[in-house]
Amino acid sequence: MPNLIVIAGPTASGKTDLSIKLAEAYNAEIISADARQFYRKMDIGTAKPEPHQLAQVKHHFIDILEPNEDYNAGKFEDEGLQFLTEYFKRKENCIMVGGSGMYLNAITEGFDDLPSTPVAIREKYNQLFTQQGIEHLQQLLKKADPDYYEEVDLNNKQRVQRALEAIEVSGSAFSKLRTKQSQQRPFSIFKVLLNPPREDLYKRINHRVDTMLESGLLAEVKSLYNFKSCNALKTVGYQELFDFLDGKRSFDEAVDKIKQHTRNYAKRQNTWFKKQDGYSTFQSNEFDAIKRHLDERLNV
Repeated sequence: MPNLIVIAGPTASGKTDLSIKLAEAYNAEIISADARQFYRKMDIGTAKPEPHQLAQVKHHFIDILEPNEDYNAGKFEDEGLQFLTEYFKRKENCIMVGGSGMYLNAITEGFDDLPSTPVAIREKYNQLFTQQGIEHLQQLLKKADPDYYEEVDLNNKQRVQRALEAIEVSGSAFSKLRTKQSQQRPFSIFKVLLNPPREDLYKRINHRVDTMLESGLLAEVKSLYNFKSCNALKTVGYQELFDFLDGKRSFDEAVDKIKQHTRNYAKRQNTWFKKQDGYSTFQSNEFDAIKRHLDERLNV
């Protein structure tokens, strides 16, 4: 069987560098499973691979959408599996990398058969969002399903609302609904999780934010201002600077909030991955150990 190597971990844990090294070692190409790197024009704020990295190894599912286009993990499952069917006709190994746990699981496991949402319930939560904002939906989710609240990207309105809808329709916590056994895939799956110590990770996050700003993040945000109401832009790094541009906070406050919210997001990512099965965990600087681990499983 062909092999899909999954490289996961929180933001700023070193996934991009590792995935490129492994792709070169195994003659593989890379699928991005980062829910924000799908979007064009969102380059600096999503920490997309640099142009020279994209030239080193062929990447897929980067820059496939405009910021105002909707996309979800279900579509990614369909399109990703179609891609892999064709890809494995010509190559034996593929690398999938990302920190969006739901998108990784879409390819490796598939989804539970969640209840469909009646129009009236969907409209109810759309109105709540319009009238009271995402914060209100977040608090409803925290009360209804504290486990999923700790895992989900709280700034992703679609995911928060979908969970609330499923909870109301089923009467069960959303985290309890996602228990179906993994679907069989026609390829072997090997999962690697980067999990640096918290202090090191937070230093990496703060440094990354500073580097993003030096690289022109504010100018990128200004260029995307007309898209600020789109779901793709309701994410850390963009929302805080939109607030600065709208006069809601100072630039320094916006930068501090980006760092804080990114650390919070990394914590939620770690919570998610700790509850997932099948990952072998390593530090960010353990390339040799990771390579040996994979060599044994790939029979290299």
